[in-house]
Amino acid sequence: MKKALSVLGALLCASVAFAQPELTADNIDEVIKSMTLEEKATLLVGGAVTPEFDAVTLTGPVQGAAGNTRPIERFGIPMTYLADGPAGLRIKPTREGCSRTFYCTGFPVGTLLASSWDVELVQKVTSALGNEVLEYGADVLLAPGVNIHRNPLCGRNFEYFSEDPVLSGNVAAAYITGVQSNNVGTSIKHFAANNQETNRLEDDARVSVRALREIYLKNFEIAVRKARPWTVMSSYNSLNGEYTQQSEDLLTKVLRQDWGFEGMVMTDWGCKEGTVKSVNAGNDLMEPGNRTETERIVAAVRDGRITEETLDRNVRNVLRYIVRTPSFRGYRFSNNPDLKAHALVAREAAAQSIVLLRNEDSTLPLKGDEKIALYGISSIDFVAGGTGSGEVNKAYVVNMAEGMQNAGFSIDPDLPDYYRAHIRYDAASRKIIGKEPRDWRFPEIPVPADAIRLQAGKNDAAVVVIGRNAGEGSDRNVADDFELTVTERELLNNVSNLFHQAGKKVIVVLNVGGVIETASWKHLADAILLPWSPGQEGANAVGDILAGRVNPSGKLPMTFPVTFFDHLSSFNFPHEYVRDLRRVGNEPLKDVDYTDYAEGIWVGYRHFDKHGVEVSYPFGFGLSYTSFDYSKPVVKAGKDGFTASVTVTNTGRVAGREGVQLYVPAPEGGLEKPEKELKAFGKTALLKPGESQTLSFTVSAYELASFNEGANRWETAKGAYTVGFASSSACIRCKGTFRQTAPQCRAVSDAFVK
Repeated sequence: MKKALSVLGALLCASVAFAQPELTADNIDEVIKSMTLEEKATLLVGGAVTPEFDAVTLTGPVQGAAGNTRPIERFGIPMTYLADGPAGLRIKPTREGCSRTFYCTGFPVGTLLASSWDVELVQKVTSALGNEVLEYGADVLLAPGVNIHRNPLCGRNFEYFSEDPVLSGNVAAAYITGVQSNNVGTSIKHFAANNQETNRLEDDARVSVRALREIYLKNFEIAVRKARPWTVMSSYNSLNGEYTQQSEDLLTKVLRQDWGFEGMVMTDWGCKEGTVKSVNAGNDLMEPGNRTETERIVAAVRDGRITEETLDRNVRNVLRYIVRTPSFRGYRFSNNPDLKAHALVAREAAAQSIVLLRNEDSTLPLKGDEKIALYGISSIDFVAGGTGSGEVNKAYVVNMAEGMQNAGFSIDPDLPDYYRAHIRYDAASRKIIGKEPRDWRFPEIPVPADAIRLQAGKNDAAVVVIGRNAGEGSDRNVADDFELTVTERELLNNVSNLFHQAGKKVIVVLNVGGVIETASWKHLADAILLPWSPGQEGANAVGDILAGRVNPSGKLPMTFPVTFFDHLSSFNFPHEYVRDLRRVGNEPLKDVDYTDYAEGIWVGYRHFDKHGVEVSYPFGFGLSYTSFDYSKPVVKAGKDGFTASVTVTNTGRVAGREGVQLYVPAPEGGLEKPEKELKAFGKTALLKPGESQTLSFTVSAYELASFNEGANRWETAKGAYTVGFASSSACIRCKGTFRQTAPQCRAVSDAFVK
């Protein structure tokens, strides 16, 4: 009997010894020890695992997600889902065997959110967006995109926030915080220096260390430190001769050592040959997944090119991510987020972010009951958002005719009918010759001058909508994109001349994804409104602004130059005059195979201020229907940097909000510095006429620092600092001073040091 019990006990012990641990948040290392080499390798490669990764559409509970991680059932490791996109969740709207359509909310694009200069508003928007991620069963939203607006022609600028890293970084932090408040993750992207779409898979961005640290990495740093995104997405491009996804300097030394990032790093969607180098550099997950990547990892561990320690480090990062996800928690998603409530959030966000660029003789607001002649094919074919990963399958898009009617205006029916007839004709013409339906926006079409003259006589005002769209995979052109087309210029000239002759006002609405040229034609308009690409409810928000239901309070997150070549970066950017050049032999092609960021730190307003270049509209500019006074500036030195406050008073006749910007120039001497740099910003509540609010700011000594390349450190200079409280980069309203009594230095890793 004793012998039998002894044998039974031995068998039970053996059974326990070989039992598989079930993954929990507390036993990750135990699970890693129990995994085979092949299991570890597959966990580091996305779930597509097919050479045809670019054609994969995920099936299962989250159809149309961009990618996933691979499950390992024996450890209780589930599949997790990664979904686009920055202005709304992008999933497949239809499902086999189901009659329902699974729509998502089309929110304002990133550039419009940044135009709010309101982190609380951004967080409100992305809290709603994150709820849709959760309730449709996804685990990570592949956003926000935060790359700097280096040049107006970048095709994905609409996804990004600003030319300034402080505005970009703080808006990104609010975006991340809002999404992740739903216990789903974000993937801040594209890390780093992904500032053009031309040859985006292979272009080598050649950037000085100072420009990297101060401009192109600083916004990522702010967001990572403040909001702790679950994941970071490395970009396609090379950086100073090395793919970012294979750069230990970028992914380990900067991201983890300097900034303290503890999450997971994934690639952008592709399959580069250097998988082994990516693993060693600290790129944990290869997306969307390719069988060869798994094979490379296994072979490299076996022959010693990847150590077990490095492999386990990356697997640990992936598992730490997985245990946070709704999929791991077994969350029972509803597939039924409150889209009606979210549409209201989208409308509010658009209205609070729209920028009023021009308002001669208080043209706006209108009374709200005028009869309007509405010009421009974009008044019907309204651009809610960009293309590519930024697209959203939304239930509807309110167009400008509908938005203005909803606001109480009467729309002359002849023009919408004219544009709709053209769209129908175009579709019929394409069909009869066997072409696919048009999947891009319609170009502007002429309107006869005699028709405009007739409309000027029977309408109270004209609204001209100028539309642009852009997206993933290509950059914009100068001709007919940054600049007006011949048809658009003729239309605007004729409308302006004929309506002004009749004593009527002309309003232009810029329904654009990126900066366009305005200096040559803005005098033709009495008012110019900039809603960018404002989401599915954006036209209703425009109507609210035009009718005075909402006082515009948006401000520009980037400069509008007079001409394209006023940007220093334009001399090293793939505009159409170089994009179609043919390579001679194996000679690398400038701005295509490599791009020199020769302008250094002189990006956006830093350049225009420093070199005295005239602009059409400065960074931070935006008008209001009321006026504001800035008073009682207080600036005090602290143990670490300074604190500041200013009182803003509404001195006009209607309620409104004001965005306040804090600019600081460095003391003279030492490194060459910009004339001034944005260091903080804030926005008032809705102030009634005569009402005041005091805004307060805190800026650390580190936030005042510049990067000394020679010493490889951040340096905050000793001396007197003047703090400017401003309504734009060109309009300092009042000032205060403080003294930094001693210089400060902050060491960093040796990343990028040759």
